[in-house]
Formats: sequence, C-alpha cells, structure tokens
Amino acid sequence: MLMRSLLFAPANRREHLAKFPSIPADVFVPDLEDGTPAAEREGARGGLAESLGPARGGRPIFVRVNAVGTSDFPADLAAVRGAGVDGLVLPKAESAADIAALGAGLPVIAGIESIRGVLNAVEIAACPGVVAVYFGAEDFAADMGARRTPVGHEVLYARSRVVLAAKAAGVKAIDQVVVQIRDDDQFRRDAAAGRDLGFDGKMCLLPRQVTLANELFGPSAAEIDHARRLVAAYESARSRGAGAIDFEGRMVDEPILKAAQAILAADAARVARG
Repeated sequence: MLMRSLLFAPANRREHLAKFPSIPADVFVPDLEDGTPAAEREGARGGLAESLGPARGGRPIFVRVNAVGTSDFPADLAAVRGAGVDGLVLPKAESAADIAALGAGLPVIAGIESIRGVLNAVEIAACPGVVAVYFGAEDFAADMGARRTPVGHEVLYARSRVVLAAKAAGVKAIDQVVVQIRDDDQFRRDAAAGRDLGFDGKMCLLPRQVTLANELFGPSAAEIDHARRLVAAYESARSRGAGAIDFEGRMVDEPILKAAQAILAADAARVARG
C-alpha cells in the first residue's frame, strides 16, 4: 500500500470528508482525536458511517480513534468497527498492550509520539496488525519539554528511532506533520529531510500538502531515469561475471543496485495506483 500522503480531517466535519475523492492522498484519516472537539465526538461517532459514504473514492480510509485509556476510546472503537473502514489509527501508542487493546481484524497505523512510545518503538512496530507507524513530533516535544525549531534537531533522535523501528519490522514509516500550513518551503525542507532518513510518506493537514508529499516521497523523473540506466548497466556487467561496476564515475555493487531497484518498484506502484 502506498503511503506517501496521509490526509487528516476532522471526523465531525462532513463537508471536509466529502472532498476526499477529489484529493490525491494515498490514505484518508477522519480524525476522532485532536481534530474533533471533545463536545463533538459523540455526534461524530454516531454519524460516522453516514459521513464516510460520500468520502469513499477507492482510497483506503483509516479512522484515528482516541488513545487507549481515554474515556472516548471504547466508544470510538465501537463506532469505527461499525463504519466499514479499512483500518485504524491509534495515537500515542506506548506499548504492545496498547495495540492489543484494539483487538484483531483491522490493520493499524500506530502513532509514536511520547517518550515512552519512542523508547518502545521497536516493540510497537513489530506488533501483529501494525502496517505503519507515524512519528508525532509535536506531542513528543511537549512530553520532553523541548523547544520546537524549524530544523528539528530537538526531535532528530526520536524521529530516527521511529523510522529505524519501522524498517526493522518491515512496516511503513510516516513522518511528522508540518504545522506551518502556509509555508510550502518549510514543508518541502521537512519532507526532504524525512525522506533522507528513510520515511515512506508524511502526515498532511491540507490538500496542498498532499500534492507536495506525493511529489517529494516519490522518485523524480531524473531518479527514475538514473535507476533504469544503472540497473541495465549492472545487469549487463553481471552477465559477463562482474560483481561491481564503474557507473558514471561511481562504484556500484549490490547495495546500490538494490536502492535503484527500489526506486523503480516505487515508480511501478505509483503507476499501478493511477
């Protein structure tokens, strides 16, 4: 499943959910947690199945429930399971027990956004049913008492630990939000840094961020062309018994070949998605 862009929208705002089919996000996330005021959650739960009707456009819908242990969690879980969604997003996951509390059946995107969650990231990412984890920088920084900066050195260790845990478990890694919603340059810088770390996609707060995330977490035309030429050259050399080649002034062996093949696989997935 492609997860270059996860678009979050308040679950109580039907007009926002109805726009989902016109937006090219890879995954849509109606949000019963932070996106929906506490006073509106009961109504959002009661109308969830009806609200999601116009939102269905062939893309996966994962609903974010409130955290395990909150008063909203049991009711959220019951409402989501009755709404015919594709999966759950669990915020503030801190242990395997939190994932187990969801029960079996639906795929889970686990939010790692606290000190304890970061320390237990490997355990969480490896839980049965988890298909992705995301790093919540804002909540993590608040938990740490850290000051947020545009560069993000204060969350770099935690951000790196989360992506490492995801890769070790073989699940998708989703990068932090950019709360400067009118600053496309900051989004580009932050997304590029996340991709360099190994993240597969990004949480998005607006449709414009979706477009940027799809661009930045997919291979560029230049990267695809380079990968095709590299793979062709390597395979030709391998047929002659070579294990490493000089390709355009760079030594290429199996690890670099695998990276090029991954670029081509990502492009194929994008094309198949349409």
